[in-house]
Formats: sequence, structure tokens, C-alpha cells
Amino acid sequence: MISVGLTGSVASGKSEVSRAWQRAGVPVVSADELARIAVDPGSAGLDAVVDALGSGILKEDGSLDRARVRSIVFRDDDARRCLEDIIHPIVRRHWETWVQAQQAEGADLIVSEIPLLFESGRAEDFDCVVVVDAPYDTRLSRMIEFRGLSEDEARRVMTAQMDANEKRQLADILIRNEGTLEQLDEKAGSVLEELRSRFVGRRMKIDMHIHTLGSWDSLSDPERVLEVAMERGFQRVAITDHNRVHVALRMAECYPDVVIPGEEVKTAEGIDVIGLYLCEEIPEGTPAEETIELIRSQGGIVYLPHPYAAGKGGGGKYAERLGQLCDVIEVFNARLHNASMNRKAENLALRHGKLMGAGSDAHTIGEIGNAWVDLPFHLNEPTALLAALEVANTGGREASRLVHLGSAWAKVRKKFSGASGGGLA
Repeated sequence: MISVGLTGSVASGKSEVSRAWQRAGVPVVSADELARIAVDPGSAGLDAVVDALGSGILKEDGSLDRARVRSIVFRDDDARRCLEDIIHPIVRRHWETWVQAQQAEGADLIVSEIPLLFESGRAEDFDCVVVVDAPYDTRLSRMIEFRGLSEDEARRVMTAQMDANEKRQLADILIRNEGTLEQLDEKAGSVLEELRSRFVGRRMKIDMHIHTLGSWDSLSDPERVLEVAMERGFQRVAITDHNRVHVALRMAECYPDVVIPGEEVKTAEGIDVIGLYLCEEIPEGTPAEETIELIRSQGGIVYLPHPYAAGKGGGGKYAERLGQLCDVIEVFNARLHNASMNRKAENLALRHGKLMGAGSDAHTIGEIGNAWVDLPFHLNEPTALLAALEVANTGGREASRLVHLGSAWAKVRKKFSGASGGGLA
């Protein structure tokens, strides 16, 4: 599902674009409408606003007097920030519920109309941001004519927002509203066609299991890992170093659309469990079921790698139990030289109705590209990945047995240099 953010300066015409897209059958949600719901009479949001700004902001019927609130917050920056601190988290929760509902209904493209998208730091939530822009004088006259504001009030509202030129520069797609309403609707239609052709139906390749010099048995520079992965047609990789997450977190911070931060945890049972989308390291030696609980407590995805491998997979001893508890089972691992282990993993996933993943388990640069998951383009976040895996294909090729020499050499190098999974510390 492709998520588009629609924004623009006040009175730029973004709501008309929003309505045009709704008429074309696109699911659209308005942050302004969600903000109204957030302060419905009797709501906790309204109570909080009254506590902050006083009972004078209420009408006789107990509803919010929006004109009164506007006159306060556009004269007082502290009051405006206080109001935003109350309303924005509530709007965000309503928005997330709406997005999940659209995802469940199978929408391929959704639009969120958010006036303060950039001001509230929301740009990274979307695959594409469309900005609607109109000349300053045009917007000023619209606010006076259609919204009943005085010129001073209108200018204060406009000044409180981010400069229109900044928004134009931050746009992925810019719609210039300089003509008639009919012309704006035509432009909205053209942009919708562009969005559909650019994003809808687009697929990507990811590798869900890669090591870097953060692992005790790898010397792979993480920057080089990403460079080679991109060269070989991958759009995203999961960095899953042994018992360490610092490299993955640093790389995810630098490349938020490309890196999934993860960790391959050696559990108390001596087997491996991978957590994807982690924000904190899970200690080596944590029991497997507790490891799964800790992954989930961070909002992460539980990924079961090579469940039938000897040693690191327990030879299948824990496969049935952990197969029930995990989110995704690795059905192809390029470092397994007995194909039956991957077949057993796939059967395990089918038995328990689990999503399927694949990983090169690359410890050296040359191994990158040996396994892949082909799936729809999606945001780099847990729920989006899980949804995309529902319609994914896995594939790969067996790595050379010589790759294990690379791991052995890394262990020797680190042993004599005193390092044990450093890099980007």
C-alpha cells in the first residue's frame, strides 16, 4: 500500500485536490477532520484544551469555539504550541487506526491531507509528499473572502506556518494552483495518474539476514554492504549482527528507507532468533521465548532463521515450538548446503500459517545477493513489511562452501586484534 501525504500552505487549494482524488475513488483522510473529532464535546481532548486555555474557549452548548481558539493561538506562540502538543498525538492515533483499516481492506494507494505535515515532522511517514501551492496574495484574498477573516488575522495565520518556498523545496511533487478550479482539478487528475504509475504495483527486493563487522565473525564494512546490495538490485536489507545491534541502529539512522535494524540473538538454548526493527540490544544467552517477548516489547518482528540447521538452529529441536511463536520463518538461507533444511523450514511455515522470509546470511561482501524476498513496495516499518510479506516470493542460490573460510578468517583477525564485533560504536 502506497501512502501519500498531501499538504500545502493555508488556502492553497489542497482540500480541492483532496476532494478530486476522493471522487476518483482514492481513500483520503483529513487531519483537520481528525482534529475536530479529537475535541468533540465530552472528549478527553476537549477537557485538556479547556484546562490549557480556559473555559472561555467553549460555546454555550459545550462545543469548542474555534474562532476564539484561533484568535488566541495565532497571537500567542506558547498557546499554539500547547494546543498542538495536546491535539497532535490524538490525531496521530486516529490516523494510525484509519491507515490500518485501509490496509486491511486492501487499498493500494491512500492519501492523508495534513496542513502541518512538515511542521509536525511527518514527511518520513509517507512514500511521497505532494505540495499544493498558490501565490501569497491569492491565498490572502481567499482567507478574507471565503473564511471571513480580517486581513490582520489572515496574515497572522499565514505567518505562523512554514514559509511556502520551503514547502515547495521539500515537495516530491508540486501542484501549482494559479488558475481556475477546473484547471486545478485537471492537475490533480494528472498527478494521481503519475502517483499510480510511479508507485502502485511497484515491487522491491530485500535481504532479511545480513552480517557486518558488528558480528564477531564478519569483516564486512556496512557502507560497502549497502553499496553492493544496491548494485545487485536490492532496495532494502536487514542488518542482523550476532548479539549486537549498534551497527544496525547507526546505519538505520543514516539510511532510514534502506536499512532494517536487527539482531541475531544466540539464546540460552544455543540457537538463533532474529529480531527485526529493534531499538535496543537483547543480551546474548536470553532464553528463546523470553527473546521473542523482548522483540515484541520493542514493536519488532520475530524472524526465525534456519530452524533446522545443526547447532545454530538446534537441528530442528525447537522448530515446532518457535514456529508457532514467531512472525516470519526463514525458508531459504543461502549458507545452508543441505537443501532439505530449507524445505523443512518452508513446510514448517506452511503448517503454522506463518509468513516466509529469505536471507543470504552474508558474512562476506561476495555473498550479498544470494537470497532475496520479492514483495510490493512498502514503508520501512514493521506492519508494512508484514503486510507485504503476505504476497511475497522468496528465492536464492546456495553460497559456495568457501564462504565459511571468510567467517573463520574474520574470527582470527578479531581475536588477534582484540576486537569482537566492533565498528561504528
